[in-house]
Amino acid sequence: MAAAGKWSLGACQVGDGGSQRAVRSSAARPQFVEGSIVRVLMENFLTYDTCEVRPGPNLNMIVGANGTGKSSIVCAICLGLAGKPSFIGRADKVGLFVKQGCLKGVVEVELAKTPDNIIITREIQVVNNTSTWFINRKPTTLKTVEEQIAALNIQVDNLCQFLPQDRVGEFAKLSKIELLEATEKSVGPPEMYQFHCELKNFREKERELENLFRDKTNSLEKMRQRLERYKQDVERYHERKRHLDLIEMLERKRPWVEYENVRQQHEEVKQSRDQAKEELKNLKEMQFPVKKKIQETEEYFKNLDIKIRDKASEIKDVSQKCKQKQDALEMKDKQIEEIHQALRMKKDEEMDRQVKIHNTQKMIEEWKNELSTMAVSADLQPQTDAVNNELKKLQEERANIDSDISDLTAEKMNQKREEKRITDRLGQLNNIMNMKEENLKGKFRDTHSALMWLRNNKDKFKKKVCEPMMLEMRDHQKLRVNAVCAPAESHAESLPSRPIEELHRYGFFSYLRELFDAPHPVMSYLCSQYHVHDVPVGTEKTRNMIERVIQETKLRQIYTAEEKYIVKVSAYTNLTFTTNTSLREAQFLTSSVDTDERRQLENEQQDINNTLKSLDMHLTTLFERQKHLEHRDNELRQRKKELLERGNRRRQLESKIGVKYDSLRQLEEDAISLEDEYQQANVKIKEINTQKARLVTELMHHIKNCISLNILKADLVLQSTTVAAEKNRLESECNEGSVQLRAAEQRFCELDERKRLLTENCKELLKKAQQVCKLSPDQRLPKEFQTAFQALPTTLEEIDAFLNEEKTRASCFTGLNASVVEEYNKQIEEIQQLTEYLEEKKKELDNYKQNISQVKERWLNPLKKLIEQINGKFSNFFSSMQCVGEVDLHVENEEEYDKYGIRIRVKFHRSTELHELTPYHQSGGEKSVSTMLYLMALQELNRCPFRVVDEINQGMDPMNERRVFEMVVKTACKESTSQYFFITPKLLQNLTYNDKMTVLFVYNGPFMLEANKWNLKSFCRRRRRLGRMDEQ
Repeated sequence: MAAAGKWSLGACQVGDGGSQRAVRSSAARPQFVEGSIVRVLMENFLTYDTCEVRPGPNLNMIVGANGTGKSSIVCAICLGLAGKPSFIGRADKVGLFVKQGCLKGVVEVELAKTPDNIIITREIQVVNNTSTWFINRKPTTLKTVEEQIAALNIQVDNLCQFLPQDRVGEFAKLSKIELLEATEKSVGPPEMYQFHCELKNFREKERELENLFRDKTNSLEKMRQRLERYKQDVERYHERKRHLDLIEMLERKRPWVEYENVRQQHEEVKQSRDQAKEELKNLKEMQFPVKKKIQETEEYFKNLDIKIRDKASEIKDVSQKCKQKQDALEMKDKQIEEIHQALRMKKDEEMDRQVKIHNTQKMIEEWKNELSTMAVSADLQPQTDAVNNELKKLQEERANIDSDISDLTAEKMNQKREEKRITDRLGQLNNIMNMKEENLKGKFRDTHSALMWLRNNKDKFKKKVCEPMMLEMRDHQKLRVNAVCAPAESHAESLPSRPIEELHRYGFFSYLRELFDAPHPVMSYLCSQYHVHDVPVGTEKTRNMIERVIQETKLRQIYTAEEKYIVKVSAYTNLTFTTNTSLREAQFLTSSVDTDERRQLENEQQDINNTLKSLDMHLTTLFERQKHLEHRDNELRQRKKELLERGNRRRQLESKIGVKYDSLRQLEEDAISLEDEYQQANVKIKEINTQKARLVTELMHHIKNCISLNILKADLVLQSTTVAAEKNRLESECNEGSVQLRAAEQRFCELDERKRLLTENCKELLKKAQQVCKLSPDQRLPKEFQTAFQALPTTLEEIDAFLNEEKTRASCFTGLNASVVEEYNKQIEEIQQLTEYLEEKKKELDNYKQNISQVKERWLNPLKKLIEQINGKFSNFFSSMQCVGEVDLHVENEEEYDKYGIRIRVKFHRSTELHELTPYHQSGGEKSVSTMLYLMALQELNRCPFRVVDEINQGMDPMNERRVFEMVVKTACKESTSQYFFITPKLLQNLTYNDKMTVLFVYNGPFMLEANKWNLKSFCRRRRRLGRMDEQ
């Protein structure tokens, strides 16, 4: 195989335990991207003794059969660039990569770098599973190597850059978050992943600070609440102390106030006693003149009362006379109203009479006009006779039709009864069929479904299809049933091999065919398939002599009442074998239907239906004729009625006119003279008014007399009232004076006694007050007490109320002591310290938020642009394959930066929707294509120096493999793209190649030359010479 460019293909040779290397032509060395692989050297590594690989700067196709060592090159690149063995997936210890039987292995990788390449060497020790590192042949540490590799943006642990064979399937298993980080490391700017990590760290610290701030804030709030409770306790403690001090001062002032109150009462009582003594003397002197004047007033009041009673009696008599006159006047008014009412009734009666006369005259006039227009009635008897004759004929015809309808109806009822009898009998037969169908449905559901389908689709069959209940069928519905075809030639009439009479002596009484009935095709099939026409059925006699029956009759199949016998003859030994089986209880054919009877009943039912249809048509005709005759009868009767009415109408009108004339004369004779009635009414009213005038004159005289008497009485009443008021005033004064006199005497005695008691009480209270203030009997109240007492209530009631209130308040403050104040001050200091701490954390949290905002803007915007570029290239790659693919940034919560991820969605078929790339939804080939195209999309962004993909085309169908290969060639062979390693065990034929790609073949076998003996030029010369010899 030859390449399509100026580079010849390298070849790898390996012997059994020998060495191997890859050789490239000596043309001008191309330009490698900084960090790309220039050379790989392996010694005692996996299958290699010694091998050196020199890849090209663009696409490197490493091709070789399985097991030749292609993936060993990948392992060498990974381990030589500080990769961990676990990432490769082959072994967990680096010592296992040393060739079996060797104690040390070497991997050397030369990386392109300006101005001089860098050579990283790793020596692997099997004994202690350690590695020794060298850079440019000088010893170094793993950390230094990792720094150098990181500076060149090489990430062998990133599946987007380095995809070994055993990790190909894991790419699809990458979570969206892991894929985003791998993509950032692979193609993003160097600071992008750093910003992402900073964001996650900032967010984590921000979350910690928020939690801390929230916890401390809650603690502060709880401390403040606790302080508030302490504050209340402290305030209550001070409040209680103030209340106790005030209670003590109130208890000291109270005896002095009591003493002062009693002393003032003593002075007041003393003055009141002296005044009461003087008042008692004055009251006794004023009482005598008042009693004398009261007696004179009583005598004058009695005289006035007698005069008032006399005037009241006279007023009563005059009022009674006035009432009588008023009643008489009201009676006269009622009489005048009755006269007016009678006059109105006469007037209404006359108006009604005039209306009746007018209506009667109008009616007579209308009847006269009708009579004048009515012609003299002609002789209508001939027309009446003709109508009567036609009516008689109609009645005879109607009677005949009614008789026919009655006969047909009776016949129809008979047919209906017969039809019901047949229907009931068919129903009984159908019930047996239904029972059998239900049995079939319970035992063989598919067979029952097939039977139902057959009944609904019989028209689709060219010939008759029978319905044996226990016969299974199969159709396009894929039911688990069997169907059989009756023989083309009928076997239903086949004769048995011998008459049944010959078998009577063995107890046989019939052949099996004679014991059941079936449609002709079914019987034909049973005779053809199972020979039921030649299977005899025996009795108990047959069973008892069964051995003789088998030997003499040579029958192959025999039935008795309880058993079935099958006789077979061996084709090799000619021996006879007999098998007997007990017959099972009947399950499906226990109920039978007489098909002849059913067929006969159905025919009879059809005949009855035809007869009923004929009777219904005849009855319909008769009913229509009967309806027509009824209509004609009604017309004739209406005609007859009109003829009779025409003869009687003139006589009726003449009689009515005579009656109305009599009524009119009577109305005219009953006329009323309204003028006379008016005059008579006026005369009566005038006479009544005269009587009313006399009554009014008498009434006015009595009213004037009554008024004068009332005036006199009112004057007497006023005098009596004045005298009574004076009398009452004098009595009241007298009574008041007596009461005052008694009260004054009693008050004087009480005040004198009270004065004595207060004098004694003052002495006791003064002594008590001095004792409370701890004063001697001759010592005065100190000034400090006087000053304190001034701020307190001055009355005993106020002091008691204030004292009780203060005691009640003080009693509410229980369980308080001086330690509350100390705890309160301590809490204030702690809250102050925590508040200052929270202010510091709040500033720190604000700084983190500000940093997050700044870093997020510097990270997220370039990331979105990067993903848009990847999506554009990824979508284009998929579109070129007539598929659909998308890459987008998956965000669940914008603030959760550790949850950001890249989501790959693909669609390989037009009929499906876009689905996220997962380890389970897509097939292996679809996952490989998606992985490869995503890596291709990353290839053009070209930030990592090289990419390695190991056997990713495994599982692809040839079409997708060809398309992917063409995309890889096209993408990886562009100018200024990174180095690309594509490892595969095979390639399709007629692929498209590029001048810039390098193909490295890996061979393995017992006859391979050692590496130091391999010469590519000699190989090519020998190959050309052999080619010429073949041509000759």
